[in-house]
Amino acid sequence: MLLTNNFIHSMTRLLCLPLLLMSASAFAADQQPSTAESIGPWNLTALKNHVPKVTWLHRDKPVQSLLYEGEEYQGHPTEVFAFYASPITLGEAQSGETFPGVVLVHGGGGTAFADWVYLWAKRGYAAIAMDLAGSRPPEPVFDEQSGASESHHQHARESRTRLDNGGPFQSHEEKFDSIGGSASDDWPFHAVASVMRTHTLLRSFPEVDADRTAITGISWGGYTTCLVASLDDRFKAAVPVYGCGYLHEGESVQKPSIDRLADRKDEWVRAYDPSSHLPRCQVPILFVNGTNDINYPLDSYMKSYDIVPGPKQIRITVNMPHGHPPGWAPQEIGLFIDAYCRDGVPLPAPGVPVIEGDHVVVTCDSRSPIKQAELHYTIDEGLQSDRIWTNVSAAIDGHIVTAPVPPESATAWFLTITDSRDALVSTPVRFQQ
Repeated sequence: MLLTNNFIHSMTRLLCLPLLLMSASAFAADQQPSTAESIGPWNLTALKNHVPKVTWLHRDKPVQSLLYEGEEYQGHPTEVFAFYASPITLGEAQSGETFPGVVLVHGGGGTAFADWVYLWAKRGYAAIAMDLAGSRPPEPVFDEQSGASESHHQHARESRTRLDNGGPFQSHEEKFDSIGGSASDDWPFHAVASVMRTHTLLRSFPEVDADRTAITGISWGGYTTCLVASLDDRFKAAVPVYGCGYLHEGESVQKPSIDRLADRKDEWVRAYDPSSHLPRCQVPILFVNGTNDINYPLDSYMKSYDIVPGPKQIRITVNMPHGHPPGWAPQEIGLFIDAYCRDGVPLPAPGVPVIEGDHVVVTCDSRSPIKQAELHYTIDEGLQSDRIWTNVSAAIDGHIVTAPVPPESATAWFLTITDSRDALVSTPVRFQQ
C-alpha cells in the first residue's frame, strides 16, 4: 500500500492550530485597539465599513479608471489606481441592473490589467483591478470593430508611471526587509488593505450586488488572495492561482529572503505568511496551480490547501505555465465563482481516493457528466519543479473513477477529473514517504 505525508501533515497542523491562533491573537492585541476587530496589523472593522474616497479619471470608456484612498505610507496619505468595468460600461446592460462583483489581484511585476477587467465584465460581472505597486498603467486601447480591450502594452513595466501619492513598491525590500516597527511601510500590509478597500468600494456601487462578490489573484496576487480570503468574510468565493503560504519552508524561492530576516523571521511569518491565516478561512476557495511551479512548490501548495477548514477544491495540472494570462485563462475559475455568485453548476467534487488492491477508486459528485479522468504520478526526487510526470487514463463508470495504483516508486500522485464542459478538477496530491 502506498504511504502518504498528508495524514502526518494534517495531524501536525491540528495539534499546532491552537498555538497558531493564540499567537495570531496575541499579535493582534499588540497591534490594534481592542475596540476594533483586528487580525495582525489590519483593522478589519475600518476596512470593511469605511468606503474610500474616489476620484474618477475616465468614465467615458468601456473600461473606466479611478483613484481611491489607501493607507498611509511613510507618514503620507496614498492613492491607489484601479480599472473598473461592468456590463453597463460595455453597453451590454441598462442602468439600474445589478451584477455580481469580482476583485482581481495582479502578481509580481503586474499592475491593474484592463483586459482582465474587460474579460470579467463580458462574463456578466462588475470587475475591478487595482495596482499594488504605487503605479498607474496607461489607459486601454479598444478595437473599433469588436470593442475589445487591446491592453497588452500594460504588461510592460516601462509603460507605467509612478503615482505622486503611491504606496510602497512591490520589491523584496518592501515585501520582507521592512518588517519590524510600524506596519505602514510593509508591502503585504498595504496589499491586503488595498484589496479590502477595493472590495468595500466595489460593494458600494449601485450596480453591484454586495452579497455576491468574489476574488481571484495570480502569483503574488494569489498569495494576497489567500490572506484576504482569510480576513474578509464578505466574499462568497476566492480563487488563488499559484500563490500560497509556507513561503518560509522547503523549496520556496522566497525562503532565502525570509531566512535573512534572522530574528525578525518569526514576526514576518506570523504577520504575513498565509499559513498563519488560512486556518481561519471560511470563504469557499479553489486552489489552482501546476505540478512544477518554481515560485510556489507543490508541497507548500498542498500544505496551504490542507489547513483551510472551510469549503475548498483544487485544480492541479501537469506543467501549468506561470504568468498573468495563463493565470486567468482556466475556465474553472469563472465556473467556480459562478457557482457561488450566479447559482451556476458547480465544478465536479471528487471524494478521497481509496486504494483497493491494484486500483485507486474515487467517487465524484458531479452535476455534469464525467467525460475523462487520469492518474498522474512522478517517480522523481529532488526539486519538485524539475520532476517529470506520467499520465495514465482512468476508467469511468457513472460517478466512479478507477485507475491503476501508482507504482511503489512514485513520490507523488493525484487524479484529475474532467466533466462535459471540459472543466477539470483534481484530487489533492499525495506524497509518498
